[in-house]
Amino acid sequence: MTRFPRADYDAIRRYDPERAPVRVDLSDNTNLWGTHPGALERVRHASTDDVARYPELYADELRAAVSERFDVPMESVTTGAGSDDILDSTFRAAWGPGAHIAYAAPTFSMVEPFARMNGLDAHAVPWPAADVDPSLLLEGDPALVYVCRPNNPTGHLAPRGWLDELLAARGPDGPLVIIDEAYADFAGDTVISDAPEIPNLLVARTTSKAYGLAGMRCGFAVGAPLVALAVEKSRGPYKVGGLAAAAAATAVRDEEGWLPGVIERCLDNRARLMDELDSRGLQPLPSSANFVLCSAPTGSARRDALALRAVGIGVRPFSKIPELGDALRITIGPWEMMDDLLDALDRTFTRREAS
Repeated sequence: MTRFPRADYDAIRRYDPERAPVRVDLSDNTNLWGTHPGALERVRHASTDDVARYPELYADELRAAVSERFDVPMESVTTGAGSDDILDSTFRAAWGPGAHIAYAAPTFSMVEPFARMNGLDAHAVPWPAADVDPSLLLEGDPALVYVCRPNNPTGHLAPRGWLDELLAARGPDGPLVIIDEAYADFAGDTVISDAPEIPNLLVARTTSKAYGLAGMRCGFAVGAPLVALAVEKSRGPYKVGGLAAAAAATAVRDEEGWLPGVIERCLDNRARLMDELDSRGLQPLPSSANFVLCSAPTGSARRDALALRAVGIGVRPFSKIPELGDALRITIGPWEMMDDLLDALDRTFTRREAS
């Protein structure tokens, strides 16, 4: 008798961050300065056809914008309903008996669930060890290797030499390496323009972070044409809404020059917040993203996050982070929000002096 769902789905939980609405939400790493103005204007001027008709099969308007922005061939660009949709489609295309994905842990929390959903085993390599020796990610001949760069939740930016070593270890016949560049705009370091020339590399991006389009659910990726084609076949047509793709294309082109100013303000506030957290003894990790990970004030991330949520501040708890222990991830935003956070920390927890 055929069973639905398949047996291994019993171990998969529906995503639920268990977060009630708060006054100041610093938990999602979205753009707290708002939405790209050109994209917002495109949405405001939506036509009947934007909504009533099917979108382009494969979001060609967005693909063309990505091609222009990053100087890559259009046939090397694929799209999805957020970068996680691209990851999901790529994982599905990699399925095979015994196939698995390797990744350095901790990282983006959906990697393991996506692997399970698509019938892949997941092999986590502890972050400090993988940082020293990238070849550890190649043990057991994985079908895919996932690298978040900068990494979520640590903010760590894997050095370019480390990445080159990983890609060269087995050459073009090695596993497909997926570089998740969701936060690359804040790092000032990207490999997206190199991807078309490297046959085993796919670089995924989202418009949910720097561009302020999380509600539109739109992402894109660049790789060799055959890699992009495989992802498109796995994903299928009509997956990116027409209005979402048009807004994303406008944001990616950034003809207004809006993005650099937002990133500059974010980086300034990131440095300032890290100093404030350090002065409270909270050991913020160096970050190349639009968030900071610091130690939990009482040593219990879940308890501390709930305590902050009770006074209107949302942060994301993480447990057992290597070299840090339980930790809180804080999205960087306008300084008024950072002030609210610091005030809540000081009122909620006993101030700890930096050691």
